[in-house]
Amino acid sequence: MAAASSAGRLYPARASALVCAATLLLGAAPAHAEPKPSVKQLKKELTTLQKDSDQLITEYYNSRIAHQKAEKAEKTAKEKLAAAQEVYDHHSTQLRAMAVARYIGGDPGAMELLAGDQDPSTVLSRMALTQHLIDQQEAMLRGYAEVRDARGRAEDEAAARTEELEETLGDLESRKKKAEKQIEKIKDRIDLLYTAPGSRPDGTFVPQLPQGADNITPRMALVKKLIAERFDVPYGIGCYRAIQDGGEHPLGRACDFMLSRGGAFPSADEQRRGDQIAAWAIKNAKRLGIMYVIYRQRIWHVRTGAWRTMTDRGGTTANHYDHPHISVY
Repeated sequence: MAAASSAGRLYPARASALVCAATLLLGAAPAHAEPKPSVKQLKKELTTLQKDSDQLITEYYNSRIAHQKAEKAEKTAKEKLAAAQEVYDHHSTQLRAMAVARYIGGDPGAMELLAGDQDPSTVLSRMALTQHLIDQQEAMLRGYAEVRDARGRAEDEAAARTEELEETLGDLESRKKKAEKQIEKIKDRIDLLYTAPGSRPDGTFVPQLPQGADNITPRMALVKKLIAERFDVPYGIGCYRAIQDGGEHPLGRACDFMLSRGGAFPSADEQRRGDQIAAWAIKNAKRLGIMYVIYRQRIWHVRTGAWRTMTDRGGTTANHYDHPHISVY
């Protein structure tokens, strides 16, 4: 015992190394996964999220009102500027015409009028006429200056209102994005309230029979319901088909979420909707029992977790460009 004790004291580094080696061979203890939130917890979170969402929506609404007022103010300012510009242009034209007339006709000064052998009454009369023209010119110049200043003020006001409008637009977009992000959080938490029927503890799924008027399984019915509520599919959802084509449609385990009508190529907005539906299905695949997704001539399978290109089947619908196809276990 003494020898063993002595060895333990003499070689502590060796003992430590043996412990480390054993740990590496046996593997570190697995970290505990985060427990799934309960329905009660989810509902509590939803209440908080909803309250925050209402506040964000209120702020977004107020921002919309401010933006509308700024739009109206900018429109009024631009109308005033247009009117001021019209008056300014008119005065500018008159002044230019007067300048040209004086240049062509000449402008005799007072000394020239007094020089020479002229009747005094004629001289006074011509001086009075000249003074009248000078007064008229000065009045026009004063009017021009007032019009020019008014135009400048209108221009400054219009510029200020445009800047204000741009600021309210930026604020509006910012608040809109915040509200949309909060709504997205709410949708994500609502999704977690639903559990795919027929799921086993090991993550596999019990086969199901089609049921109901639309002849689809309860699992497919849940996926269809969640997508219809979350994304709104205006061009229809096609599920059960009697044609035995080797797929899941005749088994009630597949649905097509249409993005256009009559085989037409979908718009850019509808393509984005298709991308969103496909992304949602992939995100929730393991929890809801989604087996694979087909969209835009590609297939994603839960086993591989990646997209791969499919062979060309010769058309917009056949290649799934106008709809995501979702199949469940």
